[in-house]
Formats: sequence, C-alpha cells, structure tokens
Amino acid sequence: MMSKKQVDQSSKVKTLHVEATHGAYPVWIGTDVIQQLVPALREHIPPAGQSPLFMITDETVGVLYAPTVQRMLTEAGYRVVTQCVPATEQSKQFETLHALVTTALQAGVDRHSAVIALGGGVVGDLAGFFAATYMRGIPFVQVPTTILAHDSSVGGKVGINHPLAKNTIGAFYPPRFVLYDMFFLQTLPPREVASGLAEVIKHGLIRDASFVAWCLAHMAALRSLDPIKLTHALYTGCAIKALIVSADEHEHGIRAHLNLGHTIGHAIEAVAMYGTWTHGEAIAVGMCGSAMLAEHLGIAPLSAHVYDQTVAVLRAAGLPTTLPATVPIVPMLEAMKRDKKFRGGHMVFVLPEAIGAVKIVSDVPEEAVHLILQRLQKEGDPT
Repeated sequence: MMSKKQVDQSSKVKTLHVEATHGAYPVWIGTDVIQQLVPALREHIPPAGQSPLFMITDETVGVLYAPTVQRMLTEAGYRVVTQCVPATEQSKQFETLHALVTTALQAGVDRHSAVIALGGGVVGDLAGFFAATYMRGIPFVQVPTTILAHDSSVGGKVGINHPLAKNTIGAFYPPRFVLYDMFFLQTLPPREVASGLAEVIKHGLIRDASFVAWCLAHMAALRSLDPIKLTHALYTGCAIKALIVSADEHEHGIRAHLNLGHTIGHAIEAVAMYGTWTHGEAIAVGMCGSAMLAEHLGIAPLSAHVYDQTVAVLRAAGLPTTLPATVPIVPMLEAMKRDKKFRGGHMVFVLPEAIGAVKIVSDVPEEAVHLILQRLQKEGDPT
C-alpha cells in the first residue's frame, strides 16, 4: 500500500527514483515537465561534442509533438536526427530495428550519442532495444506520450516481438531518466485511454486494493483525462512499479508479479498477430482470466469476489472482459507454451489471492487453463 507521502497530490510535478544497475534514475510526472528535457539531458548524459541525438518516434506522435521537441533541442545546441516508425505493435520487429540502425549509421550516430524515445510503449520498447544493442549500448531516455507507457517506460524492459511470441527478443536496459508530461495525453483517443488504464488498474490489483477502489470511484474523471486525477493515478501506478522493480530489477522474484494478466494477454496478441487488439485490451481479458483461474484453483476464495471486482473495475474503464469466439483457444495454448514464463514443461501464472495481493503459481495444469479460456468465451456469448 502507498504511503500518504507517496500519494501526495499537492505538487505540480511528482518525482520517483527507480534503482537500476547503473544507479537510481528519476521519473518526473506532471504538467509541462517536457521543459526539463534539456536540463535533464545535460545533467544525466555527459556532453558529447557533435555526436547527434537520435529521436525515435511514431508517425502519429511525429506529426503532433516531434517538431516541438526537436526545435527545443536544436535551440539548445543539439544536433538531432529523427526517425518515425509506423504507429503499430508490428513496428516491434527485426525489419524496423534494421532500418533504425541504417538511419543511425548514415546520420553519424555514434557511441557518444543518446536516444530519445518519444511515443508510447511500442516506441519505448523498440527505441530502448535499439539503444541497448547499437554499438553495444548507448544511453537513452523515455518521453512517454500515452497512458499505457507509464508502465513500459519504467523498469528497463526493452525488446521486440517474434511472430510466434511477444517480447521474446529483448534486454534489461534502464533509461537515464523518464519525463512524463500530461500534455501529451490530451490527444489520445478513447480506446487508447482505456487501454492505458488497464495497466494502471493492474498495479492496484497486484499491490494496493485501496487504489483499485479509488480508480473505480474516479473512473469518469480518469477516462476524461482530468489532469489532477490522472497525475495521481499515474504517479501511484509508477510508484508501485518502482518499488517492485527496485527490489528485483532482473525479474528473479517479485517483479514477475507485474505480469498479472500477461500470460493470457500476450497469447491473445500473438494469435491476433499484434494488430487487432491493443495491449491493454488483451491484458484486461488476461486479468479476468487470471482471477477466474485463481478462484477455480482455490487460490482466491470465492468469498473474496476477486473475479467480480476485477471485471467491475475493468468494465468501468471501458475495457473488454471476455474472450470473443473468434479467438481460437488451441493456438492460444500453444502461444502460452512459447511464453517467457513457461518453465520446465509447466504453465506459470501470476494469480490473485485477493484484490491487491498476488502470487506466482508455477504448475498450472493446461486442462485448467483450457477450461478458463472456454469460460471466458462463454461469458462473452450473448446466447
């Protein structure tokens, strides 16, 4: 549970510190924090002479915000190379990474350069993996522009997808800092807002029941992008993740709790070929399935109403809570066996014991998972 100090809403900009292998890095959340980009670069990334900055963004954000950020950097004396990628999960692939390397080499990006990831989770994952691997690693910073990226920009997990499984090619490579400006969120379409709220809710489901209740009570304000309520929600979600990541950066233990809903969710995305579903939508159904599975296995007592409460808060956010009949179950089961969490021939799930408390279960029977997927489809069957 977050302390009173951690959830204080009095300041315009909130700051978190995440422990990482190279030391703690700051996360700034609030309004107009993008104005701190140049001072933050000068403080956290040593001057590199004429080595250019490499800004990676997507085609949507590139039109809306990249010119402003590039002008800010240019006026401060930086040379900036900008590359846009398609605004889709399918950008997280080898072909896109290869194109980024080509652009960087042709533009003179070198070992003294730094990468700026300006965009949502796809851009952050892709740009971070590029930074981790280009010339054996150059610094990068996260400037998220979506609600969903409040999760992916903190913690240092970066990577790309394989057609058979999501995020199987990647690294732990933390940013030097994260600048999270509320201004960038105002142009998000409703579907992307809901998708981002799935990860906000997830942080409460794994660690803070009172925050789940708060989200449900203030969902209308969150969905309408109320800046005060949204800043509080994003700060609280990031604070929960920062506590977990600082204790287990490389996912040897409790960091796996952050995968609540992801075993089923990643399988949905893989079967749908990373395009039909948003990440948040897939994770929402995954969290419902995990709650249902926990009750089925006796990990969550029926009297705790974990499944009902999970469904209620996700539906309030405008997220799906059932699996359409068009999503085939057998390919999903096969995708789960290729998941990073599959271990020793057994399916591994993060399952809730109660709202705000989860555990890792490493021997979930495939038959039980098959049954839950069928039930998730039946829940969505109007007949």
